[in-house]
Amino acid sequence: MKLLIKNMVCPRCVSAAKDVLVSEGLTVKSISLGDAEIEEELTGEQRLSIARKLQDIGFELLDDPRSQLVEQIRISVMQWVRMEGERPKMSDYLSRQLNKDYSLLSKLFSEVRGITIERFAIVHRIEYAKELLCYSQLATSEIAYKLGYSSPAHLSSQFKQVTGMTPKEFRSLGTHDRVSLDAL
Repeated sequence: MKLLIKNMVCPRCVSAAKDVLVSEGLTVKSISLGDAEIEEELTGEQRLSIARKLQDIGFELLDDPRSQLVEQIRISVMQWVRMEGERPKMSDYLSRQLNKDYSLLSKLFSEVRGITIERFAIVHRIEYAKELLCYSQLATSEIAYKLGYSSPAHLSSQFKQVTGMTPKEFRSLGTHDRVSLDAL
């Protein structure tokens, strides 16, 4: 049985969610960002217990198909942003990953989240750029290419549009204002 868990966006989150499932006596076949596969079928009581335990640690067990698809879109965009090397066009990637027409995905995501997929991807790319500016020694040009921008100027332009400052100005700050991934 497949479970979709909202806000499970880092390895520590995956571990915490797995602990919840195991504590319920379930056999976890696989678990990754956003979803888990267990061997057993859940009873209504187990589903409620798991949902409560996950909520206690900041996650949400998603049952509604629309919410599940929106979460799958969100996770897929995050994976696309962090892709190494040559990356496909985002719309093609999402359509292939989720086996759905991109226009359907785009419309649903905008309705539910109140932001377009494209805008979400830009915001996520900028948050990833902030992370790299804070915690790596990569030059802005290297970060631009790592994130799939056509040029460092394109990254700088989007960075300034989202944050109000250039990557260089951001890096020179003593404190770094970042948004957690689950808040995106």
